[in-house]
This record gives sequence, structure tokens and C-alpha cells, in this order.
Amino acid sequence: QVQLVESGGGLVQPGGSLRLSCAASGFTFNIYAMSWYRQAPGKERELVATITSALSTNYATSVKGRFTISRDNAKNTVYLQMNSLKPEDTAVYLCYTSTWRGGSWGQGTQVTVSS
Repeated sequence: QVQLVESGGGLVQPGGSLRLSCAASGFTFNIYAMSWYRQAPGKERELVATITSALSTNYATSVKGRFTISRDNAKNTVYLQMNSLKPEDTAVYLCYTSTWRGGSWGQGTQVTVSS
């Protein structure tokens, strides 16, 4: 079955950086788009970034210029490089893909931006 396992979250000071990873298995990784979402307490889940199989990328306005999504098809892994982090970036970050089996989510990784 499809499995998505996120890692790389943690506590970081404002202005700092983190790189999240999402290791995928159970499907043909290189032919599907991959996305990062985030959900803060009391808020709706928000699409952060998407990368297609053709390596096209899209970003939420709130992270454009600060976050970079990338993928390594040889490692079946998608990354989210987050720079210039702000307290409002604090959330659980989740990996998502939609395959012929339907939509699949990872368990999430907590990112906390605080001094």
C-alpha cells in the first residue's frame, strides 16, 4: 500500500531553516505529483507546495520565495527546504499524493518556529 513517512521537523528560531523529507513507497513515485500541506492548531489544512512529475512547482503565496520543494526520484523522496522561517509557519507538515489508489497522507512532522 502507499506509505508516506515525513521527517525533519523540529524547533527552530525565527529566521532559521529546516529541511523536511518525505519517503514514499508502495507506488511508482516518479509519475505522480507530490505535495506538502500544513495544519496549524485551530486552522484549516493549507496546501504549501506541489511538485509534478515534470518538476513543475507551485507554492502558496505565504511561502513563495522562502520555501523550495524538490524531489529525488532515485530515492523516492520529496523535500521541502524552508528558509527564513516565521512563527506563523508553525504547524504540522504533511506529505500528500494522489495515485490510482486515491489520496494518501503521511503522519506529519511538527515544525515549531519560536524564540
